[in-house]
Amino acid sequence: MKIPSFHWWRTVFFLIPAISIYTLVLGALSISFSLFDRRGVFAHGCARIWSWLILATTNVDVTVSGIERLRRDVTYVFVSNHQSIYDIPIIFVSIPHQLRIIAKESLGRLPILGWHLRWTGHLLVNRARPSSKIGERISKLLRDGFSLIVFPEGTRSRDGNVAPFKRGVFLLSVEASLPVVPVAVVGSRHVMRKGRLMTCPGEVQLVIHEPILTASLTAADVRNLSDRVRETINSSVEALDSELSRGQTVR
Repeated sequence: MKIPSFHWWRTVFFLIPAISIYTLVLGALSISFSLFDRRGVFAHGCARIWSWLILATTNVDVTVSGIERLRRDVTYVFVSNHQSIYDIPIIFVSIPHQLRIIAKESLGRLPILGWHLRWTGHLLVNRARPSSKIGERISKLLRDGFSLIVFPEGTRSRDGNVAPFKRGVFLLSVEASLPVVPVAVVGSRHVMRKGRLMTCPGEVQLVIHEPILTASLTAADVRNLSDRVRETINSSVEALDSELSRGQTVR
């Protein structure tokens, strides 16, 4: 019988209990204050602390490049590839904007977390039967000055390759004349692979590319915009992934 590695034991008997405590404590604090702060600003601060604790406990080092390309007073649609469930903590820690995510509806069934996500403005979507009002809800978040983080591949990549993008968010960005920011997460798949209950320490690079202005674009430009963003992200993934892979051993 194959004996699980040290990192499996570490995940099950240390990381999962520790992250559960972080979630309960910060979740309770966040929910308490969100009763008075329906915009979710305080909750986002708790989410950033929660994310930092997860990365620190797992011993994940994140190197961020391109942050100087962003302005704090501008609302963006951040579009990222998706390699791991660690991508959300990585992005929340690294990007100093009020972020709201679009997540799968099944998260809404989780105790405390699901209710809290809905209450503080995150969007839980049934991908098989998306609500006709989802566009209105997203537009309201953006009008309120919150930036959106979207993973248009729709699922996590097992091998790091960037899958084709769904184009709905690009149409929304064009209609709202909001700048789109390609974000490349590279190396997080080595921290925790899809379908595996084990985390490993690792190095991750987050590359924030130049925002793409959409004010002059129309619906006819959505396909080209989607392809351009994907190619930009994929170029960073291809350039950096092999370098990170050589320096990390997945047990």
